[in-house]
Amino acid sequence: MRAAGSAICDAPLLRAPRQSRPASGTAQGDGDALMESPITNPEKQRVWERYYAGQPERVPVALRTNDRVYMLDGRFNRDGLTYQDVFTDARAMLTAQLNWQYVLYTHFHRYCDQPVGLPERWQVSAFLHNTYEAWALGCPLRLEPGQVPDTVPGYTGDRKWAVFDVDIEHPLQLPSFRRAIELTEQMMELARGMEFHGRPVEVLPYLQTASDGALTVALNVRGGEFLADLVEDPDYADRLLAFITQAAINRVRALLAYWGKELQGELWLADDSIVTISTAMYRERILPHHRHFYEALDPQRKLKCVFHLCGNAARFFPIIVEECGVLSIDTGFPVDLAWLRRAVGPEVEIYGGVEVGLLLKGTPQQVRARTRQVLESGVTAGGRFVLSEANNLPPGVPEENLAAMYQAALEFGQLG
Repeated sequence: MRAAGSAICDAPLLRAPRQSRPASGTAQGDGDALMESPITNPEKQRVWERYYAGQPERVPVALRTNDRVYMLDGRFNRDGLTYQDVFTDARAMLTAQLNWQYVLYTHFHRYCDQPVGLPERWQVSAFLHNTYEAWALGCPLRLEPGQVPDTVPGYTGDRKWAVFDVDIEHPLQLPSFRRAIELTEQMMELARGMEFHGRPVEVLPYLQTASDGALTVALNVRGGEFLADLVEDPDYADRLLAFITQAAINRVRALLAYWGKELQGELWLADDSIVTISTAMYRERILPHHRHFYEALDPQRKLKCVFHLCGNAARFFPIIVEECGVLSIDTGFPVDLAWLRRAVGPEVEIYGGVEVGLLLKGTPQQVRARTRQVLESGVTAGGRFVLSEANNLPPGVPEENLAAMYQAALEFGQLG
């Protein structure tokens, strides 16, 4: 395949992925048996309407996924697409994103409160996983078979100062964002007049307005050496954290300007790596950069500020809520959700739930018990809890386990 910067080239044809083997209690349809969603789309819509109106009747259930549930699952990825294909060829990227959406609507949405069935219009965009910030700063891209895309630290040892040679004032000329725009514009051309399963296809502008966070990106750039920098070379560490944060702000502004868009809805920030430091060090060294990200991009606080943390990081959320004005927190595992609710109060939205390892390897009975435990823990106080996988659904989760989580939510998540 030719590089993304060249003319649009041949790649596997778009087609429906193979569905999974049915579980017990399934219904027949379109040649493959699938477990039926226990409630209708209008009933699901009502759950969300009542939730957003502040009068929830039941805890909503959401599954957060990305294209890896298609790409790394042989049940669905019958064409054998690889991330090498997807990151270098627009047709392959379009194929992957459309087939991922198809799998969502026809398979995974049966086990959550998102609508089942084909949408009126497919809306897809280029997606670079969590590579975009370190790759933009000059770190090599790593595409390993059977793994999600990653980067390699590019500024270890004596090269630590070279990162400041990167021109963050022109972010759309940096490798990852140049590639994303090239892929997007080629995908838009491919999608002209295209239908997929009888529905028109719309390619959305590439608008990566989130950040993986100053500390996490610093570790991507420097590797574990950056933790030593925080102690042994604090001036360098603070300069790099500020540089990374400003690069993220510049990139968001540049992408919005390029596509003629404005920030709307939510503003996401994460920083999974803060779990490696103390809350005292977080307050002193990292928090100012998180606050600056939100304040620079949403100075009038019109957006819903969201913060994500993986790992045993609950101790940071009360600080982030108080200091950054965050209204929604997205959790991973392990998290004591009952403690977290008490710590942040009833007004803050919390996404969380059954650990992904249990969903992947546990039994339906274990998943059901864990779901009930979460829902009866006290985290639902205030009606601002959304049950989900913790965190980001991996490929290959048995549908019996997804069904067990959803069914338990229907039974034990009633709030009215």
